[in-house]
Amino acid sequence: MSLEWLGYLAATCTTLSFVPQAVKTLRTRDTSGISLWMYVVFTFGIACWFGYGIFLESWPMIVSNAITFGLGALILRLKLKHG
Repeated sequence: MSLEWLGYLAATCTTLSFVPQAVKTLRTRDTSGISLWMYVVFTFGIACWFGYGIFLESWPMIVSNAITFGLGALILRLKLKHG
């Protein structure tokens, strides 16, 4: 029996947990409470997880990390732009 469903469940939960912060930041453009270096390291880490998912051919890792990378990179861009 494959446990791939567990990967999909984990990927869905972790990606969805990130969405409220991303939406709030996009709406308010307020990045004052966000650490620049945390988001630099976080976004790099997500890119690494994405690459690892591609290496493993793991669709849960690929899809969830692609979405999270996009959101993280957008917030990082706002942090760089608005401080």
